[in-house]
Amino acid sequence: MAPTVKLSIFRFDPAKDKSYRFQDFDLPHSPGLTMLDAMFYIQDYIDPSLAFRYSCRAGICGSCAMHIDGSYRLACETPSSIALDRRVTIRPLAHMPIVRDLVVDFTNFWKQYRKIMPYLMPGTPPPDKERPQTPAERQKLDTLIDCILCAACHASCPMTGSDEDYIGPAVLTKANRFAVDSRDDALPQRLQVVSDDHGVWRCHTVFNCSLACPKDIDPAGSIGNLKRLATKNFVGRSPTK
Repeated sequence: MAPTVKLSIFRFDPAKDKSYRFQDFDLPHSPGLTMLDAMFYIQDYIDPSLAFRYSCRAGICGSCAMHIDGSYRLACETPSSIALDRRVTIRPLAHMPIVRDLVVDFTNFWKQYRKIMPYLMPGTPPPDKERPQTPAERQKLDTLIDCILCAACHASCPMTGSDEDYIGPAVLTKANRFAVDSRDDALPQRLQVVSDDHGVWRCHTVFNCSLACPKDIDPAGSIGNLKRLATKNFVGRSPTK
């Protein structure tokens, strides 16, 4: 008998459903199949109404981040073989409104992202050629620039679920990326944005964000660095309870 991938997938359409449900799917397994491939198979051959988000299919865009088998993962990088011996549950990212099934609304996430001014602000006119960096200065960015804004860390954070104004670990990691860039000259403005009660001081250092990141980035470390910079520069307020 051919091996079977067994999935239980979150289903919910706010336009017509009063509550969510989980729907079981059994589909044939092929070597090298990913969870994203499995969902394509479901759409093509079992239930075309299944909604999920994807783009690059190569672990670069972050669009297919979801909760798979108890952890936040990228569906395009997760082998479907984990569902051969048992039924695996797939849920959407947490702490965001459900658009349909596994698709969530990123509106508030991007609202927080815009707050941190995610672009270089050198403070001087453009040079004739480029703004040079030493290898040591560039090395500070090596891990931070790998963030693909998949929001897995955001969904895993307990504070994003209790404070919709909290900037969140993904966006704070991006803020740290610009704060440590030697070509940027806007540290005071950046620290002012992230140092209020909905910024770095809202973090309770649970470390879920660092565990959830599919790119092995350390958002908790970035938040810690922003706290140190804010304290050193006397920016922001003390944390609230």
